[in-house]
Amino acid sequence: MHLDRFLPHPPRKVWRALTEPDLIARWLMPGDFRLEVGHRYTLTSLPRPGTGFSGTVRAEVLAYEQERMLSVRWQDAAPGNSADWTITWTLEPEGRGTRLFLVHAGFDPDDPLQRRAHGVMGGGWASMVFPGLERVLAELP
Repeated sequence: MHLDRFLPHPPRKVWRALTEPDLIARWLMPGDFRLEVGHRYTLTSLPRPGTGFSGTVRAEVLAYEQERMLSVRWQDAAPGNSADWTITWTLEPEGRGTRLFLVHAGFDPDDPLQRRAHGVMGGGWASMVFPGLERVLAELP
């Protein structure tokens, strides 16, 4: 899944929202994120039984380039759940703001739950997550 959104904020500000745990909790999910390759952390949200999502994500920072790119691995914590995704955010300066790209990869098209999760999450990124991120950015100095 590939999404992008123009944000009328400089990359430095968008980067803060993507990497500061208290800000992440306000637009995505609470967790113990730390900007360090190899750092493993947990995010928590409401379970989504129809998609097989337990509500707990085991995550790991895979790579980052300061104010340019952040890549993390997400695995559902439920035993037997095959979700193993990579979430990559890329920031590109654009005019007076930032073009933020999201790539959510690793969905198994042969798994009915993952096909359903792909549809639900695609809608969620666009209708809930990006708007939540925009609200947080608007509140930051």
